[in-house]
Amino acid sequence: MFFRLIDDIKNGKAISREEAIYLTGIDTDKLADGADIIRKHFCGNSFDMCTIINGKSGRCSENCKYCAQSSHFATCSDEYPLLPTEKILEEALYNDEKGVLRYSVVTSGKRLSGAELDAVCESYRAIRKSCGIKLCASHGLLDYNDFVKLREAGVTRYHNNLETSRRKFPDICTTHSFDDKIRTIKAAQKAGIEVCSGGIIGMGETALDRIDMAFELKALGINSVPVNILNPIKGTPLGDQSVLPYDEIRKTVSIFRFILPKASIRLAGGRGLIPDKGRELFKSGANAAISGDMLTTSGICIDDDMKMLRELGYEVKKHE
Repeated sequence: MFFRLIDDIKNGKAISREEAIYLTGIDTDKLADGADIIRKHFCGNSFDMCTIINGKSGRCSENCKYCAQSSHFATCSDEYPLLPTEKILEEALYNDEKGVLRYSVVTSGKRLSGAELDAVCESYRAIRKSCGIKLCASHGLLDYNDFVKLREAGVTRYHNNLETSRRKFPDICTTHSFDDKIRTIKAAQKAGIEVCSGGIIGMGETALDRIDMAFELKALGINSVPVNILNPIKGTPLGDQSVLPYDEIRKTVSIFRFILPKASIRLAGGRGLIPDKGRELFKSGANAAISGDMLTTSGICIDDDMKMLRELGYEVKKHE
């Protein structure tokens, strides 16, 4: 059945939820090899690398249990307002010189104010005039008119994670809903912006929760799927959570590839917790990553990532 599933997927058939659940019982190495076959068939050795900048930090009104920037929890996270265009542009130019394909400004809070949105749009326009790096954005639960402004400023992709399954979401956040996330994603798509959406694994969810999130992403037509590994941060409700075993991380990434065969499965936050920095995951179906530092935690040096990817035979995408 396992090899039949691989052939079916290569021939364009989507697997069912029941078949995805069946995959959880497959040996991890065997599953990873199958996921890599699917990745090579649909995506070749092309690799999508992006970086982010923490454009506005801390004092967030939302109570997401994993987040150091929530005002509900006592952490040592930095707090500062929206960065000026000069700083955002400086980082964009640095990442462009390093050969990074995409660059995103990420801001804390439920959503940017109108004045903040106008200011960050000026930053995006400045970047677009100065270099060719592709622009992504992550500014919370915006609406359709906001997305039109972002698109006109040069943003081509918007990030809004589902975080987990619909069933698990109320255990993670109560200040906004899973449906709020869905509405935001659909508004961005309606405005002509691609969406990057995934979640965090290791928050106490089950394998079934992860599978259900992947199918939700598939139904939404998401082609860039960040997989974050919970980095337990002291002071947050999930601060004492154990980091997921690497075997479970590999299995999750592999199953995501079976469910989302054509997507960019993007290793994101928490990759620095893994001793090999994700090398085995890039042989288990993953074919994209956020490089450099994360929002409130250290990431992996761009040069180190580029070296590893060359060794693995990947061709890192470059903008035109």
